[in-house]
Parts: sequence; structure tokens; C-alpha cells
Amino acid sequence: MADKKRYVVLIRRTPYGSSLARASVDLALALGAFEQDFDLVFMGQGVLQLQREQASEAIGQKNVGRALSSLPLVDIESVYVEADALKRYGLCAGDLILPVHALEAEGIRALLADADHLVGC
Repeated sequence: MADKKRYVVLIRRTPYGSSLARASVDLALALGAFEQDFDLVFMGQGVLQLQREQASEAIGQKNVGRALSSLPLVDIESVYVEADALKRYGLCAGDLILPVHALEAEGIRALLADADHLVGC
């Protein structure tokens, strides 16, 4: 039997303004539903998807944060964030809806290089 492949889903889009943010969350949920090993990496504007208080109703869109908060139900391996992006947007662990591991650029490069499959949105 072959070893399971490890996926990394790289999320770089803001939570609202296009369908790509929701598509990345849906992909992560699908990977988990099919018991695939995967990690999520939020970079750049993508870290904004993790903000605890999102007022998406004001712009008539579904709350991306609520969907992300269901990821622990599908045995997500780990959630990583770009440390510089957290600093740039003034966020800390208490502001986020999921527990995360903050990585510097070198750590993210190593994580991405180690993946069998990389999907970016």
C-alpha cells in the first residue's frame, strides 16, 4: 500500500471580494472529508480570513471565518501563518479563530518544499 501524500493548501486571498477565499476553505474541508493529510498556510492578505470578528453580513456574504472554524472537525493537521503578515495587520493569536503556528519566511519555504502537493488560492 502506498503512503498517503501530504497536501498543503496555500491561502493568500482576502476573505471577501472574490470566490477564491471560499474555494480554498471548501477545498480544505473536502480534503479532510476524504481523510487526506493536509496543512493550511495563510500568507499575506490571507491571514485576514482567520480574524475572529468578521462582519460579512454587512456586505451580504457568508462568513468565511465560520467555515474555517469547522476545520478541526475534519482532522486538519496544522494551520500555519506567515509571521510577517500577522505583524503587518496587527494580529495576534487571540484575534484568530483557529490555533496557528506562526512561521518566518524560511520556515514557510521549508514546509512548502516538503509537500507532495501544493494548491494555492
